[in-house]
Amino acid sequence: MVRARGAAAAPANVGESMAIWHDPEGAETRVVHALVDFRGQDVLEVGCGDGRLTWRYCAGARSVLALDPKADEIATARREAARLGHHHVVFEAADITTWAPPAAGFDVAVLSWSI
Repeated sequence: MVRARGAAAAPANVGESMAIWHDPEGAETRVVHALVDFRGQDVLEVGCGDGRLTWRYCAGARSVLALDPKADEIATARREAARLGHHHVVFEAADITTWAPPAAGFDVAVLSWSI
């Protein structure tokens, strides 16, 4: 479930690192922020890969748990999160079909390449 709460401006630093290569004009970033206000939200991202989409919204989120079954992609994302200082973003190698979610739940779910 994704709850749209109105448009929000994309953070100025979203073009960092690998993310800019996939969205040099910022179109995807603008659309994501037009659909969901991530500020102060606990976010679950399914199919995060190397964090391609994560970097576009995570700065304003309270917390992010990003899942992907590919351990090598998760390793890349973890290194990038550490480099960028995004300590509120946790990357976990997991298959969503067998993963047990925490009882607390999430405010927003993002399905990147998972659909």
